[in-house]
Amino acid sequence: MSKVLVTGGAGFIGSHVAERFLRDGHEVHLVDDLSTGKRENVPAGATLHVHDIRSPEAATLVREGAFHTMVHLAAQMDVRRSVADPVLDAGINIIGSLNLLEALRASGRAADTRVVFSSTGGVIYGDWVTPPNSETVPKDPESPYAIAKLGVEHYLAYYNKVHGFDAVALRYGNVYGPRQDPHGEAGVVAIFCGRILEGRPLTVFGDGEQTRDYVFVADVADATFRAAVLPLPDRERLDSRAFNVGTGKGTSVNELARHLIAASGRDVPIENAPRRAGEQQHSFISVDKASMLLDWRPTTQLSEGLAESFRWFAARHARGSAGA
Repeated sequence: MSKVLVTGGAGFIGSHVAERFLRDGHEVHLVDDLSTGKRENVPAGATLHVHDIRSPEAATLVREGAFHTMVHLAAQMDVRRSVADPVLDAGINIIGSLNLLEALRASGRAADTRVVFSSTGGVIYGDWVTPPNSETVPKDPESPYAIAKLGVEHYLAYYNKVHGFDAVALRYGNVYGPRQDPHGEAGVVAIFCGRILEGRPLTVFGDGEQTRDYVFVADVADATFRAAVLPLPDRERLDSRAFNVGTGKGTSVNELARHLIAASGRDVPIENAPRRAGEQQHSFISVDKASMLLDWRPTTQLSEGLAESFRWFAARHARGSAGA
């Protein structure tokens, strides 16, 4: 049994990652300021520490906690919010990350603690390459959120080389599933589920043919667990310790809407709105490297994952209606 810290552990992805470690008998601690995370997401057996990752208290926990693994998921995750307030985004996603990394360096345990960082495969590659994108294609982030995520990857490479850190970056696709927040990269799934349950039309921007790599959260949790416990390549260039975590397939917004309407068994209209300025058109990522080195591939089919997601949102909606 090892001691694991999951930042953002009361959030959507973090709570699933915590469950994956608990299932294998690890001691799991969570850091979350509960700004978007929820106490109800904290799995039984995990210990919650309510701290902002920018705080001295979070740094003290990392410095003195003697963790074998730190999975760093806490972030400002809304791309649109990063565009509106890049200073806030950088303060959380860059300065918050550095607060934790510096605390780990000060602990003297950097070489003995595997750091797993949640980066993004959805928006750092940009529209100038033809997907599926491998880890080594040129990076062209187009939002402050993506810039910050790539920036932390560069910091990790620095800490690897200069301070002997044992760090890895996972470039997640568009993660969806139960407990999802509507403001993340795959927030459209949560938004569509909510609209279907309320009997409102689904709004599709542009022609709806823009594609994303939608990957189910349980598969992401398993990839994250494997990256934490398995041997990894030597620390060399930036991409040596980076892994895409997706499906390798692009799904259009139109197709996503059709799947969710089918899963719901309801008849909901689809309305088109003008294309949003600056929206990336096509994004999906190759997972061959994760398959080879982490022995991982997603096992959840899109229709299956969306159906499970809709059931979860429907159950939550029913509870809310009953309590109204």
